[in-house]
Amino acid sequence: MLPTKGRRTVGAWCFVDVIGPADAQEPDPLEVGPHPHIGLSTATWLLEGEALHTDSLGTEQVIRPGQLNLMTAGRGIGHAELAARPPFRGVQLWIAQPEGTRHGANAFEHHASLPQLDLEDDGSATILVGSFVGARSAARTDTALVGVDLSVPRGRTTLPLDTSFEHALVLLDGRLQVGGEVVEPGWLALLPAGRSELPVSADGDARYLLLGGEPLGERIAMWWNFVARDQDELTDAYRAWQDRDTDRFAPVPSQLPRIDAPRPPWLPDEG
Repeated sequence: MLPTKGRRTVGAWCFVDVIGPADAQEPDPLEVGPHPHIGLSTATWLLEGEALHTDSLGTEQVIRPGQLNLMTAGRGIGHAELAARPPFRGVQLWIAQPEGTRHGANAFEHHASLPQLDLEDDGSATILVGSFVGARSAARTDTALVGVDLSVPRGRTTLPLDTSFEHALVLLDGRLQVGGEVVEPGWLALLPAGRSELPVSADGDARYLLLGGEPLGERIAMWWNFVARDQDELTDAYRAWQDRDTDRFAPVPSQLPRIDAPRPPWLPDEG
């Protein structure tokens, strides 16, 4: 759902993928063997099921609904993800790191519990990152950022917004009306900076993510699993992964096969 042709980032959020539910006749959608990242943080948020995260730091961490895995790549990290209990449904989010941290060390955080709020309309909010209505998540942020999971009943809700942030609403369940537009699963509602609040109407129970942040202010280059600033950086990361450069990408403990990178389209054929 992000990036799209007309929008590359919302704040530092640069990738949103809503996963599942799995079709019983097909392979599980979360069997992703060892693969690399640079220049970003991955935020894994589950709606149903369980998943096992492993990475080149030696981490092995099961994640369940209501918990957050936040992995920061910096100069380079490898990881794998495996669905541990069906049915599986979740959201994979990427956060672009700014110039000040994207060349730095990699890291991993698991947050077994996150701040939760009861809203005046009988809805509820879970704060993944940043702060919302006075509650703050302990999860790392490298830029001014917010991520909230909201469940609301039928009716109207007014969301308080930081006027310095641009925002997106990602619908997970139900149907919303946002600023006169109907938003259904599979669509983003994008909001420019400058708004202090947003009326949202649901015609039944609904669940959605509110993502936002200060405009990144840096043009990013994304290809495959890498977030950089130009093709040369992307090429260097590609070659380091393909050459099994353990200084940049240490081995990942996983039962799944390692994923080779596709050849970048801007490189000449080796033949």
